[in-house]
Amino acid sequence: MPALKWGLIGASDIAATRVIGAIRASGGDTVGVFSGSADRARDFAAVHGLPNFTTELDGLLGWDIDAVYISSTNALHFEQATSALTAGKHVLCEKPLALEAGQAEAMVELAEERGLVLAANHHLPGSPLHATVRDLVAAGAIGTVLSAKIAHAVLLPERLRGWRLGKGTPGSGVILDITCHDASVLNPLLGTPVAVTALAVQQAGWNTGGQEDAAMTVIRYERDDLPPVLAQTHDSFTVGYAGTSLEVHGTEGTIRVTDAMTQDTPGQVILTTGSGSRAVDVDCSEDLYVIGLRAFIAAVDGTGRPAATGRDGLMALKVALAAQESANSGRTVHIN
Repeated sequence: MPALKWGLIGASDIAATRVIGAIRASGGDTVGVFSGSADRARDFAAVHGLPNFTTELDGLLGWDIDAVYISSTNALHFEQATSALTAGKHVLCEKPLALEAGQAEAMVELAEERGLVLAANHHLPGSPLHATVRDLVAAGAIGTVLSAKIAHAVLLPERLRGWRLGKGTPGSGVILDITCHDASVLNPLLGTPVAVTALAVQQAGWNTGGQEDAAMTVIRYERDDLPPVLAQTHDSFTVGYAGTSLEVHGTEGTIRVTDAMTQDTPGQVILTTGSGSRAVDVDCSEDLYVIGLRAFIAAVDGTGRPAATGRDGLMALKVALAAQESANSGRTVHIN
């Protein structure tokens, strides 16, 4: 596989804590960083040992790089990804890909036209836990799937309680931050999402930004010649003492995954059928971001596919946007 040279668009927390390390672990080289703030770009480059920094996007795209990782605020993704693809760079973009489905679709089509890889940095689809669940379902271990449930209620770290909670900030709120991740897991597992009903509220006393910090959704999925599936999600920035989980229920059994939606904990897959319950052996020792980077590199090399393709990111965005619209309007929203 090629050793990719990367440019970072956004001097972000996720780049600092996760992605720079994953790039290096996958054999890549981080050439430098772009930020709209000169001080932030300079300090970020110094802390992480990056040889270059810039406040001009065209400057970064002019460097000798193969790919960009975009982790700026959500409202900037579309313009920055479009610029990078136009410049001939492969793109790994944080979720959501954009704030409008039409923008995300335009990104996907541009990448396809230019023969470039566009991937969404959804870390969960590549998890061995979720890969195991998909394999069990495909093998008929629980019969015909009927329903699923995700518990993804966590406590937002204090260092991240900025733009994510600003009521007037485009792309803020728990739905575009967490429900989007849920959809990245449910979509490849359950079929085509066709309708979403959601409620969202503000709960935390420390949330002074005014944006919703907790949401619950019901999503309807359809599959050819099979019964429709209903999925529930509970997503929150306000819950500090609950583990995350995924349950998938079928006509012949249930799969339950503990610590299913977290970045670091090992988790466990438990299969229950008429024969009883058993733990399914899963190796969770590898960092999820390294798994994602390796899959991205294989896609660039033409020997694999990203853990979440651009089209996967588009469908996750459609679910999240439908949930946001439903929460705002008080009605079920159908996905076209």
